[in-house]
Amino acid sequence: MEQGLSIRKLLIANRGEIACRVIRAAKELGLETVQVVSEADTDSLAARMADHVKVIGPPHPAKSYLNADAILSAARECGADAIHPGYGFLSENAGFADAVESAGLTFIGPLADTIRLMGDKAAARAQARDAGVPTVPGSDGVINDVDEALTLAEAIGFPVMIKASAGGGGRGIRVAEDSDDVRRLAPQASSEAEAAFGDGGIYVEKLIEKARHVEVQVLGDGLDVVHFFDRECSLQRRRQKVWEEAPSAAVGNAARARLCASAVDLAKSVDYRGAGTVEYLYDEATGEFYFIEMNTRIQVEHPVTEMICGTDLVIGMIRVCAGQKLALTQDEIARTGHAIEVRLNAEDPVNNFMPFPGIVTGLRVPEGDGIRFDHMLYDGYEVPPFYDSLLGKLIVWAPDRAQAITRLASALGRLDIDGLPTTAPLHSALAGNAEVQANAVHTDWMETWLERNTDKLAKQEEAAA
Repeated sequence: MEQGLSIRKLLIANRGEIACRVIRAAKELGLETVQVVSEADTDSLAARMADHVKVIGPPHPAKSYLNADAILSAARECGADAIHPGYGFLSENAGFADAVESAGLTFIGPLADTIRLMGDKAAARAQARDAGVPTVPGSDGVINDVDEALTLAEAIGFPVMIKASAGGGGRGIRVAEDSDDVRRLAPQASSEAEAAFGDGGIYVEKLIEKARHVEVQVLGDGLDVVHFFDRECSLQRRRQKVWEEAPSAAVGNAARARLCASAVDLAKSVDYRGAGTVEYLYDEATGEFYFIEMNTRIQVEHPVTEMICGTDLVIGMIRVCAGQKLALTQDEIARTGHAIEVRLNAEDPVNNFMPFPGIVTGLRVPEGDGIRFDHMLYDGYEVPPFYDSLLGKLIVWAPDRAQAITRLASALGRLDIDGLPTTAPLHSALAGNAEVQANAVHTDWMETWLERNTDKLAKQEEAAA
């Protein structure tokens, strides 16, 4: 086991590819691993990789991966010292983080108070402003009244976004073009947020049209914070990220320096511990950026940052949460080349992205310099129908963006996941798109492109079949 760590046995409170990713990092540190699984995941790749497996409940997430009592019981039974929550599920649940620490275990993530503060988007905006970080013009706090939302929207100027204060993943968000839209959509956003997150609070902010979605990776030890530069996640469908790059090709060096410094300032202001991401909207026309939110966990897209910085972020977050100081100073962190990640889901992109659980009847993984495939698959694996459809992430690195796109297209052509449809054909089409290659995209670009090209994608799939 690595010297200086306060933990010896790590329990992974998640599933899928992120569970596999955490297990690999833990083993590199010499830690013993415990994988909790639902009854649907007893033969998962993560279960096969871990040193120990504990079944914590039926397939439904509420009875397994969201069951904090069952997870803590498993940790006590197996003698775990720490719990890594991955992303999703309980990763940003302040109550769970509190319960882990109260049980005498280490939570591999921020302190509960930090999660609580930054998980409330309205409170996070106020914290950002106090730290000197630019925010999108909008409400200072939660709005619970439609008339108040309407007054603010008219003062800001249309179009505006009505957004849930709690939660994420694109839920509880509406775009209002005029006053009638506010009256109609504000209650919808509030109801959706209440149903999804148990909190119907909303806030209003100015819509930055044709914006870029740019984020900064940070790592803190509770006292000091460093950044690992920026990523761009502008290619989105229904506000869910599809394709991610590092660094952003739209951000110049001067803006990048300001952007990254602001993320560090914000993280320092909350004594941040662990890996986190500060997300922004970037207005390419003006060069201005605006804080959106902070994700207090490891992100799905963290591999692109690892590829350009040569740093294992999961190992880094385990170390700092286990009591070590940051291993690197800011001056020691450099970036090289360009990396792209695409999310491979068990979905049919020409059939409204319908999920398709099933059995993997064949698997061929591309190999070579600058190619990485983080996944949860093996030949014969049965993808269960109860969870997110993400199967894995294909990541490539090259000296520059153009070469990275070429390498991505080649790697996609050599990737075979037989037995069920995936989003691989979508990514091949995007890699061959002239506007994507020219970096002429924004957060709304992909929705419009899909409307125009779904039939073309379907014909391409038929020809390839």
